[in-house]
Parts: sequence; C-alpha cells; structure tokens
Amino acid sequence: MIFLDAAATTPVRREVLEAMWPYLTGEFGNPSSHHSLGESAAAALATARTATSRALNCRPAEITFTSGGTEADNLAVKGIALARQAADPALNRVVISAVEHPAVEESARYLERFHGFTVDIVPVDGFGQVTPDALAAVLRPETALVSVMYANNEVGTVQPIRQLAGLARESGIPFHTDAVQAAGWLPLDTKILGVDAMSISGHKLGAPKGNGALFVRSRTRVEPLLHGGGQERGRRSGTENVAGAVALATALSLVRPEQEHVAALRDEFIREVLAGVPGAQLTGHPLERLPSVASFCFPGTSGESVLLELERQGVVCSSGSACAAGSDAASPVLLAMGIRSEVAQTAVRFSFDAAVTAAELHEAAAAVRNAVGSVLTLGIR
Repeated sequence: MIFLDAAATTPVRREVLEAMWPYLTGEFGNPSSHHSLGESAAAALATARTATSRALNCRPAEITFTSGGTEADNLAVKGIALARQAADPALNRVVISAVEHPAVEESARYLERFHGFTVDIVPVDGFGQVTPDALAAVLRPETALVSVMYANNEVGTVQPIRQLAGLARESGIPFHTDAVQAAGWLPLDTKILGVDAMSISGHKLGAPKGNGALFVRSRTRVEPLLHGGGQERGRRSGTENVAGAVALATALSLVRPEQEHVAALRDEFIREVLAGVPGAQLTGHPLERLPSVASFCFPGTSGESVLLELERQGVVCSSGSACAAGSDAASPVLLAMGIRSEVAQTAVRFSFDAAVTAAELHEAAAAVRNAVGSVLTLGIR
C-alpha cells in the first residue's frame, strides 16, 4: 500500500511512542497529586510544555495542551471572542476566511447563533489565498477576532500570515491561525509570524490522535470553555494528558527541514499526473503551497469512484478533508475558489509525509492515470 493521506493522519513515530510509554504505564500519576507519582507526572508535563514552547518560540505559560486541533480552534475562536466581548460588548464581530477548517467555521457560527456575533467571511482568490486587501476590507472597529488558517488542509495553499496578522495588529485585533497542517512543514515561530494564537495537532506530526496545543500570547485574554479544577492555568480544566503532551513535544522535536526534498518530489508527481491525465486540473496555489500536498480535479469523473479505483490499485488518498469524508456535497473550499460544483465533486487530494519516495510517487502517478481512465471508460459518475 502507498499511503498518500498524511494530511488526514500520520503513523505514530517509534521515538514518540517510546517517549510517552512510561506515562502510560509505571509513571501514571495525576500531575495535580502531591505525592511522588504526581510530582513525576507534573515534572514531565512541565518539560513537555517547555519543549513545545521552544518549538513555537514562546513562553511555556503561553501553551495550553488540548485534545487536538479541533479543541484548540474552539478555545481560540470562542474563548478569545467571548473574552473580548465581555470586556467591551461592542466587540461583536469575528472574521474568518472562506476556506477555514470546520473547527473554526463552526466555532464562529456558534458565536453567531448563541452570542449575537456577526461572522464576516474574507473571500479567497482562485488559488485559495486571502490577500491583505481582502482582509482589510472586512475589518471593523467591532471586530473581536480574526482567524485565518496557515495552510489549507484540502488544497495545500499557504496564506501570507505575517502580512495578515500585521494588518490585524495595526487595528488592535487579536489574530489566530490554525496551523494544524502547517506544523512540521512551515516555520512556527509565533514572534516572526506575529500571531496572537496558534493551534496545532499531534497526529499530523507522528504523535497519536487526541493531543494538541494552543498558543495564546500572554496579553490575550481567553474565556475557558471547560470549567472545573482550573488546570492549564484556568484555560482548560481537566486532568492533563501527560503522555499526550510528551508525545506532542517529542514529535515537534523530531521535525527536520525536509521541505525542499519533498517539494521537489511533489512537483514531479504533479507534472506526471497533469501529463498523464488529459483535462486534470491542479487546485491550490502553484507555488505557495505545502510541500506535502498535491490536489486535483478530474472533470467528467466522480472523485469517490477514482478513490475506490486507486485503493484497488494500492494507493490510499482522499477527496479532501477527512472531516467531510462520505459527503456527496462539493467541497466549500473549492467552491470558494470559484470552481464549479460539478468539477469540485471530482476532487482528489494526495498528501504525504517526509518518508515518501520518488518511486512511490511515480507508481502513484501511474495508478492515477489508470484509475481516471478506468472511471471515464466505464462512465462511472
């Protein structure tokens, strides 16, 4: 099997499993307990927090461990907007891009339904990018928060986060970015990026599912969504997942700058697919994209049918976001980019980790050519 769905999840790295194993077995203490087992767990949690903060170039106190990217996005969008509204009721608008992950979009819609916020959507261009001018056009004195993802999970387009965050900062508006897909591929230095909040998730980096983190700059107030014992400095109550925090910190420490190598393999894969499949359309920005993502539309086919045929040939990939798997609806991301619905429904995404080889991608490109040809020949829609 050739696994080309790393944007959905990655296998757990052996180094990560070995680092977290003690805290799943003998070192099982609750970090809030005042005895030797608890103190050992608390020390491991503190070490993981420091290591995570080092990867993001922030202070340990600015890291909140979560159950994953979705919770981190929810805490950032809801928590910051609600805290800002509590301080100033006039702040009742949130800005998100038209291509956000559902964790961000649905958090904004929750604020709209239950707290009277207005959600302002920043449009994207045909490559899926938000331009600074487009963001500037929707900012208002009443804007409580801006949230624009760092890199898109479906088409891989990378946003100009530094410029967008700078615009928000000039207006005194906190800026959050969902960096779940960017982590491991793009710089996460929160000072250079200029963001006030950033979400990451462990299972995109070689850690297990169910762990993540939210960076929130110390001056930014956050209303907690989970109430209880006041763990995570009151931002996220609940007994901490020590093993998960250790896993995330370890995975971040293993990230290596392999972008250029993987990007070169991606570009060759794109060339082979476009040359071998008549009518194939690359989606996303041709240059400003993740090294690990190549996404296409194959007009005249059914994306799901192509996926099934590819799996039969030993290639595992997806039609877009794993969170929308099984849906017959066209991707909102592709529609926001101006792609017609009937074409958007033919989308297939290929995403890989740093271990991918040229031979695997060459074989996968041949499988794509065969799969699309079979679907077109059989007239499967």
